Amino acid sequence: MPDAPAATPRPVRLYNSLTRSVDPFVPHAAGTVGIYTCGPTVYRYAHIGNLRSFLFADILRRTLEYLGYQVRAVKNITDVGHMRDDTFDQGEDRMELAAEVEGKSPAEIADFYTRAWLEDEAAINILPVDVYPKATEHIPEMIDLTQRLLEKGLAYDVDGTLYFDVSAFPGYGKLSGQRLESLRAGHRVEVETNKRDPEDFALWKAAGGNRLMKWPSPWGDGFPGWHIECSAMSLKHLGEYVDIHTGGIDNKFPHHEDEIAQSEGALGHQVVGTWMHGEFLTLGDAKMAKSAGNIIRVTDLPEKGFEPLVFRYLALTAHYRSKLDFTEDAMHAAAAGLRRLRRAVHETDGGGADLASALEVDLSAEPMAGYRERFADALADDLATPTALAVAHAVGSADDLSPPQRRALLLDFDRVLGLGLDQPPDAGEGMPLPPGAQELLDRRAVARDARDFETSDRLRDELAAMGVEVRDTPEGQLATRTK
Repeated sequence: MPDAPAATPRPVRLYNSLTRSVDPFVPHAAGTVGIYTCGPTVYRYAHIGNLRSFLFADILRRTLEYLGYQVRAVKNITDVGHMRDDTFDQGEDRMELAAEVEGKSPAEIADFYTRAWLEDEAAINILPVDVYPKATEHIPEMIDLTQRLLEKGLAYDVDGTLYFDVSAFPGYGKLSGQRLESLRAGHRVEVETNKRDPEDFALWKAAGGNRLMKWPSPWGDGFPGWHIECSAMSLKHLGEYVDIHTGGIDNKFPHHEDEIAQSEGALGHQVVGTWMHGEFLTLGDAKMAKSAGNIIRVTDLPEKGFEPLVFRYLALTAHYRSKLDFTEDAMHAAAAGLRRLRRAVHETDGGGADLASALEVDLSAEPMAGYRERFADALADDLATPTALAVAHAVGSADDLSPPQRRALLLDFDRVLGLGLDQPPDAGEGMPLPPGAQELLDRRAVARDARDFETSDRLRDELAAMGVEVRDTPEGQLATRTK
């Protein structure tokens, strides 16, 4: 499909968590954008709450590319050093704990859950990024960065464990808005008595005798703290200036606050230009979390009657900075919305739904250009995906567009939406029908053959109440499970 990129990329406004405002986005190098996304800690399956954060980063990347920027996207894989208690950077390493529980090595745990996570991302059409750096493959960089902080007087050594001295970094707290005095008051000093300040955090931790994952360092065998990993990997793969750093809202403190202290402390200048955070996905207004026992995986969705891309559609209906409650009713509505868009793509004007014909449509001609401008305007305004979806639906029912024009525009929009709009309208109808539905469908087919439309309509209503949508086609009934 022909694109019509401007001579220069389109201006974009993004909410920067650092300034707490929607600001014009200005990359360090004109026209090119480096994005670093905090990826998963691969000691368990990701749930759809985790994936909402990665999906928002995918929309950001797709949007910038759609608007004419060249993007280099990096998403790390944490396979060591993530403590069970991240606030105090203590407790068992989650990788080693999972290895013990499952009777595997940490490497086997990491490999298994990394593959599962990548499969889950692919199921909701999250594009692969350019680099997936693993923490265990960047230990030398973490040691070098820690040594640099030590030499600059920003870190100190306590028996082989190195801590960052937050009192030596005046800007600590500027991202989260936390005051150092209030943080100290809220912490129990006895948590780690060998630290000078309860808010200091570990850069490198001395390995105990039973530790499996450990590496030699100038301070003895040890392993990295969680926060130093992202600083080291982002600096290696994106350089000293990172245009955008994304993550879930729960990463803002302490993880991203500590990243700022480390990176800026070592380099002496601001490293990340724009910090972006996605809000929580909730289930019944409660945060989705393993500890709450309300985990839903992407692979669970087909059992509930939904193809995975229905969840992607649902995520697009809410702004990334707004909480989104996952409910079956919301998923039913998302499934219906996705079907409407796919039907518009496959609508014919008597000549067949030839998707290849979309390649011949000039998107710069009116009225297509006007719709495309509205779509781009929504995305350029801090990724306003609900508005962008509304524009897509307006295209799907627009009287001033022919079926080929609607098809071309929607497929163009899908470069950002990622909803698989080229798939058949009822691509998700492979979901098993609820018990009793097939019997009603058989009775309805008999009624229609007998031209008993009253019975046919009544059975359609009964099926709808069961969560089965029925459409009549020249080939017969087409049934789709909606819940």
